[in-house]
Amino acid sequence: MTELSEGGGFLLQPTSAESVFTPEDFNEEHRMIARTVSRFVDEKILPVMDELESQKEGLLGSLMREAGELGILGAEVPSEYDGTELDKICSTIIAEEMGRAGSFAMAHGAQAGIGSLPIVFFGTDEQRRKYLPGLVSGEKIAAYALTEPGSGSDAMAAKTKAFLSPEGNCFVLNGTKQFITNAGLADIFIVYAKLDDKISAFIVDAHSEGLSTGLEEKKMGIKGSSTRCVFFDNVKVPVENLLFEAGRGHIVAFNILNMGRYKLAANSIGHSKLALKISAAYANERVQFNVPIARFGLIKEKIAEMAMRTYAAESSVYRTGGLIEETLRDMDASGSEGRQAVARAMEKYAIECSINKVFATEAVAYVVDEGVQIHGGYGFISEYPIERLYRDARIYRIFEGTNEINRILIPTMLVRRGLAGGLPLLEAAEKLALRLEGTERLPLLENAEQLVQAAKDLFLFTLGVGRKICGDAILKRQEILGRLADLAIGAFVMESALLRAQKAMEQNGESGAARKMNMADAFIYSHFPKLGLLAGEVLPELAQGEELKMLQARLAEFLQYRPINVIGLRNKIADQVLAAAEYIV
Repeated sequence: MTELSEGGGFLLQPTSAESVFTPEDFNEEHRMIARTVSRFVDEKILPVMDELESQKEGLLGSLMREAGELGILGAEVPSEYDGTELDKICSTIIAEEMGRAGSFAMAHGAQAGIGSLPIVFFGTDEQRRKYLPGLVSGEKIAAYALTEPGSGSDAMAAKTKAFLSPEGNCFVLNGTKQFITNAGLADIFIVYAKLDDKISAFIVDAHSEGLSTGLEEKKMGIKGSSTRCVFFDNVKVPVENLLFEAGRGHIVAFNILNMGRYKLAANSIGHSKLALKISAAYANERVQFNVPIARFGLIKEKIAEMAMRTYAAESSVYRTGGLIEETLRDMDASGSEGRQAVARAMEKYAIECSINKVFATEAVAYVVDEGVQIHGGYGFISEYPIERLYRDARIYRIFEGTNEINRILIPTMLVRRGLAGGLPLLEAAEKLALRLEGTERLPLLENAEQLVQAAKDLFLFTLGVGRKICGDAILKRQEILGRLADLAIGAFVMESALLRAQKAMEQNGESGAARKMNMADAFIYSHFPKLGLLAGEVLPELAQGEELKMLQARLAEFLQYRPINVIGLRNKIADQVLAAAEYIV
């Protein structure tokens, strides 16, 4: 890989197409996993979706055990604990395919992801041997208990308390957790509580005395998953069930949430592909004014945009999957030093995990919304699957840290890594600012590759202006941070889309990569002007008078590019998707 060792390096240097992982790089094991999970979803989940949505007694647990029998629950668990020990690309594929499974996808993620991974990465050997085999088989169900009534995204404000018993043989927990997925059928909870005013993580037996759950929440979407409050009333937890280290539960929480964000982005891709497939099929079949609505220009516009955003999200997610796999491959998580090393490694690409979470969940929101629009009034009727997909997708922008929180995290982590010396970001921003103070004319942007570089420069330009005027106080200006985040997201996703197409061209020639290049070009040329608007909104908030005029003039130079026929490209994309009646690249 040519990316810098710390996340965010994509902003500072070009990445070679051959170094990124793309879906076209799947090996036979990856393809076999995709077929296995796809068949499971098609044959076991989708046919019983109505019963799942009505929470038929025992169905969710039964499906979880069937998933366990196929090895779907233990992809990231070492074989010595009965897991299948697959690579991160396999676990990403599983999450993507599960994205079509509605409520079950959320139950699966709580089990195989945030419910099991704290033990995989931070548990002792004894904890792993005790808990992981049951979680892998589906005989035991896990839940992740972090959110509280008064602390959602502000996890460090948790009020659940823990104290060491006088005998010293157990911790005692008191408090309430809220919106806990799998709570109604969980056998163990990963619980975060304050021990001596510092967050610690615990493995808690669901059948412990003093532990109880509330009634099932009545939800807008993902109705088939179990969501309840969990109450702890002097619940005793053996001291050997402390996860990682006392007072360092935040490290467990944040790193597992990074993985959760990444997996949620993968879920979003599968969700988007299904919504696009359903919508394309409907557009082909629905006749108005004596022609299928698939022939209408504005319907084709929708289909093309749905496909473009799905392609961009898919390219970004699997690029990140390759980086995570390279970072965590062959790491030994045994012993205290091993667990600390894993924690440091998992943190490297936290920025990219947040980028993927925001972009992919907002992409699927667009896709399902336009899917309903294509269906017209029928899209509002529960008999049509697009209605459920629309409802289920809404939670994605809230889960695993709201998109607003993730937007704050992206530039904040970038700046802090720059200040800590792990990423020469601030130097790059200052260097660009000095260049712009000169009289050098910026060249006209001639192609997609130059637009991607300009997107990176737009981020550095805007950050540099912000820090010059506000200093580190820029990190308290959320409105500006949100726009900086969108600039970074745009740069990463645009580049990911282009690199995938370039890699395909290197391997298969121009004809073999035509669809991908059309997708990349259409997405980049459609998205780039939006980035200019974001930067343009920040400047008047930061400067005024002659300084503002100078900055706006330089920004205008950034945005000069030779346009291409985006409408024509969109028509080609739509025609191909509609001909196949599904997402196709």
